[in-house]
Amino acid sequence: MVKVPCQEIVWDIIPAIQAALAAELVNLGVSQIQVAKSLKLAPSAVSQYLSGKRGYRIVFDDDVNEVISKLAEDIKSGKLSDEELENKFCTICRSIRGNEGCSRPAK
Repeated sequence: MVKVPCQEIVWDIIPAIQAALAAELVNLGVSQIQVAKSLKLAPSAVSQYLSGKRGYRIVFDDDVNEVISKLAEDIKSGKLSDEELENKFCTICRSIRGNEGCSRPAK
């Protein structure tokens, strides 16, 4: 069966972005509980992202990592509305889907 682009987005790209963002927020000193609230995720999902059980299939290049780091700083500072967060998240996803900014490990 062919894996359609929407499946790749839901199964690989979104979890990878969430994992990178969760890790960056924790590195900035945000608690896992607060990360879960900020990203509207279950605390168990954040734990799985941080432990590498979820969101590990894509490795981002430096440009995407820089955008994720900036987004994490904005989230931590409380500068973003939910709509702004969604828009920035979508911008990252569109960039990755264009095959810019990521590599997929060999299977």
